[in-house]
Amino acid sequence: MISIPADRIAAIEARRDELQAQMATGDLPGDKFVQISKEYAELEPVALAAGEVRRLRQEAESLQHMTQDADEELRAMASEELRANQEALAVADRKLALALLPRDAADQRPAMLEIRAGVGGDEAALFAGDLLRMYQRYADRMGWRVELISTSDAEFGGYKEAVLSVTGPGVFAKLKFESGVHRVQRVPVTEAGGRIHTSAATVAVLPEAEEADIRIDEKDLRIDIYRASGPGGQGVNTTDSAVRITHLPTGTIVIQQDERSQLKNKAKAMKVLRTRLYEAERERLNAARAGARQSMVGSGDRSERIRTYNFPQGRVTDHRINLTLHRLPEILEGEMDELVGALAAQDEADRLAQLDG
Repeated sequence: MISIPADRIAAIEARRDELQAQMATGDLPGDKFVQISKEYAELEPVALAAGEVRRLRQEAESLQHMTQDADEELRAMASEELRANQEALAVADRKLALALLPRDAADQRPAMLEIRAGVGGDEAALFAGDLLRMYQRYADRMGWRVELISTSDAEFGGYKEAVLSVTGPGVFAKLKFESGVHRVQRVPVTEAGGRIHTSAATVAVLPEAEEADIRIDEKDLRIDIYRASGPGGQGVNTTDSAVRITHLPTGTIVIQQDERSQLKNKAKAMKVLRTRLYEAERERLNAARAGARQSMVGSGDRSERIRTYNFPQGRVTDHRINLTLHRLPEILEGEMDELVGALAAQDEADRLAQLDG
């Protein structure tokens, strides 16, 4: 059982009281008051959880003494209350431990999803399109806003690659466990013999960066303007509006050609570049997270997978938590709450186990 030491509980409550006293003086400079108010707002729920643990521990100590009383009836009553106290204390201890777990600073940020067809040719591209629609529908259910940044259409439908930006409360916290290789097992529409094929698509979920997060020096950029390529027909862009931005220090290249306006393409490309550089910096500073972007999503090979979508059996299996749901059509329609919740709960349990150890 997780048990936070009494001295740490005392320190949490003391710091909360100290911040409260500082705010009450009324003579703090504006920026200092904002800083202290923010710390207080973050600490207050932790301090309340700590106070409840302290209260229940004191109550337990008192009840423990009463179980040694000479009066048999009082002993029995104290023993019963002590059992209830221990149950409540276990809940309070867990709540405090959860409150003390370090939070991912990016959890409340918008996210950028990059979906790419992996092994499987045309079928992989079609599956990448299915994943894109699944995330769009999930975002709609959550009340988030989705902006398609760029797409590379495949010849027979679906996408070779699609990048979308998702904005709303807690987006990255909900979607960050989607990074990896997604595998599909089904009979392709092009398969005459009715054989089941296995294909894959990779998903990378990155917290979006703001301009203040990543300072990019113009001299570190090479910007090339050229005519957008396309499948032909009336959608061909006949102006030099496609933009390729190369970040020279890191070699990161972003190409954007979906918009007819050069300025819009450049703005979108810079948004993608900032996000990729921000994620690279997060990974450098936090070695505990997945390594480079390549290790996050793997190679797209069929054998590397976090989740399998099996159409013949109508099931979705997440291999990281051994969870199988026989609700494939609903999940592809964006009903992902059970999957997302189970992954978040497992991550929470893993971090609590490390705290306990």
